[in-house]
Amino acid sequence: MAGHSQFKNIMHRKGAQDAKRARHFAKLIREITVSARAGLPDPATNPRLRTAMAEARVANMPRDTIERAVKKAAGAGQGDDYSEVRYEGYGPAGVAVIVEALTDNRNRTASVLRSAFAKNGGALGETNSVSFLFNRLGVVRYPASAASADAMLEAAIEAGAEDVASDADGHEITCPIEDFFAVRDGLEARFGPSEQAKFDWRPTMSITLDEDRARLLLKLLDVLEDDDDVQNVYANFEIPEEIVGKLSA
Repeated sequence: MAGHSQFKNIMHRKGAQDAKRARHFAKLIREITVSARAGLPDPATNPRLRTAMAEARVANMPRDTIERAVKKAAGAGQGDDYSEVRYEGYGPAGVAVIVEALTDNRNRTASVLRSAFAKNGGALGETNSVSFLFNRLGVVRYPASAASADAMLEAAIEAGAEDVASDADGHEITCPIEDFFAVRDGLEARFGPSEQAKFDWRPTMSITLDEDRARLLLKLLDVLEDDDDVQNVYANFEIPEEIVGKLSA
């Protein structure tokens, strides 16, 4: 998702990385907790937990921190009870925005997100108000060093993937969500643990933004991502490279 990737790159260059890293760890721990409680607290038999733990390792979360989160989640009746909620709305310039959250208080989260949209040139909508503008896919990523483009393509096809994009930055394999775990496991059996494996929302069309509208939208996305309840944010936008350079300066 080009727009979302651009947003991540810009935010990465804006500093305050320690605070962002701590916030990111908190979100990963919340996902591990929910995943462990949704099934058995054993990654070998719980695909979602295995994915969450793999993403935590990629983020360089200490092993003991991951294990403590799993053990805490396994304790009956301990900790907060989180619900998975998807929010949808429009940002500046009519950009469609999907927000995935894990919350222990739906009313609080909805109120905070509604305010964030309203204060930053957007409006929170109803469920399914923008999701029709996206496709839901499974995505697995490997570094370029994991395999040649031909070898990755061959393995991905055998595993049941739908598409493979390979370049100097790495390999991105996409598949229907119902085939995600089979594709991920098939690739990991051949190439080892992936760099990232997750469900993703990909826009079927994107809106190209000028500098002023890009600034407004990125401010909204930054506010949303900074919320403790928010796990993922997706939006259907593109920013020309020359404007990305200005915003990253």
